[in-house]
Amino acid sequence: MRRRWVVGAAIAAVAIAAGAIYQLAFSGSTVEDHPRGARATSVIGSGKDAVGVSATGVILAKQPAPPDGGLPRLPLGRPPKQRRLAGPMLQQALVLGAAPAVLRSCIAGSHFGESGVDVKLASGIELLFGDASRAAQKWSSAVAILADPTITDIGYVDLHSPSRASTGGSGHTLPTAEPGAGTTCGG
Repeated sequence: MRRRWVVGAAIAAVAIAAGAIYQLAFSGSTVEDHPRGARATSVIGSGKDAVGVSATGVILAKQPAPPDGGLPRLPLGRPPKQRRLAGPMLQQALVLGAAPAVLRSCIAGSHFGESGVDVKLASGIELLFGDASRAAQKWSSAVAILADPTITDIGYVDLHSPSRASTGGSGHTLPTAEPGAGTTCGG
C-alpha cells in the first residue's frame, strides 16, 4: 500500500515539474501563445500598416491595426520578422506597456539613448527610465512629479531610481488634468 502511494506521489511530482518547465520555457514566446484578449500598448508603423505591440513586447500581427494617435509609437517603420521584440525595442515596449492608460495618448514617442529608454511626452518633457526594470514604479514616480503643483517648468524627469526620481532642465510646461476636463497633454 505504501509503495503504491510513493509511486503515485512521484508521478504527480514529475507531472507538476514538467508543467512548470513548459510554462517557463514557452509562455509568452510567440504570437500564438498570447491570450486572445492581449491589448496593444504601443504601435509600430502607421495607418493601415500599423501593428500593435503588447505590454510584454509580443507583436500582435493577427489583431486589427490600432487607430492612429491613440498609442505611443515605437521607432520602427515596420515590425521585425520575429514574433517578439528583443533588445532596445523590447526595453521600450516594456516601459510603454507599463504606462498608465490615461497617459498613453500624451506620449509622443520613445527612443533608446545613452542612458537607456527615454520617453518623450507631447509637452516636450523627457522621462529617463534607464532600463525597463521596475517600470510601473518608475511611471508612478513620474506621475507624482507631473502632478506636483509646485513644479511648473522642467525639461526631464530622471527615473533610473524610482524612489529618488529627480527633475532638471526647463522649457516645457507640465501636462494638466483639470477636474472634469480630461487630460491635457501639452505640446
